[in-house]
Amino acid sequence: MIRLALVAALLATPVYAAEKKEKSCKYQGQVMAAVQQARLDRVKQADVSQTILASNPSWPDQYSKAIPQLTAHVYSLRKRDLRDTDLGALMEQQCLENWDQIQKMKKQLQSN
Repeated sequence: MIRLALVAALLATPVYAAEKKEKSCKYQGQVMAAVQQARLDRVKQADVSQTILASNPSWPDQYSKAIPQLTAHVYSLRKRDLRDTDLGALMEQQCLENWDQIQKMKKQLQSN
C-alpha cells in the first residue's frame, strides 16, 4: 500500500548528498502524515497542497514536491482505514528499510 507512494515520493524529492537518510525519511514521514491529517480533516483533495503549505511545515521546501503524489494515494484509501494507521510512521520506516534500493533506482533513472 505505502510502497508505491514511497517510491513516488522519493523519486519526486531531490536528495542532496550531504543529507542523511534518517533526516530525509523523517521529512518524508512528516509530509505523509500531513496529507493523512488533511484527509481526516476533510480538506478537499484539490486544496491539500495549499492547505499544508499555508501551515508553514517544518520540512525543507523540496519535500513539498511529493504532496500531489501522496495526496492521490491517501485520497484513494478509505477514510476508516486511515483512522487506525499512522501513514507517516509507516512511510518513514519503509523509507529507512528501502533506502539503498531506492537510491539505486534513482541513479538508474538519472543515467537514462
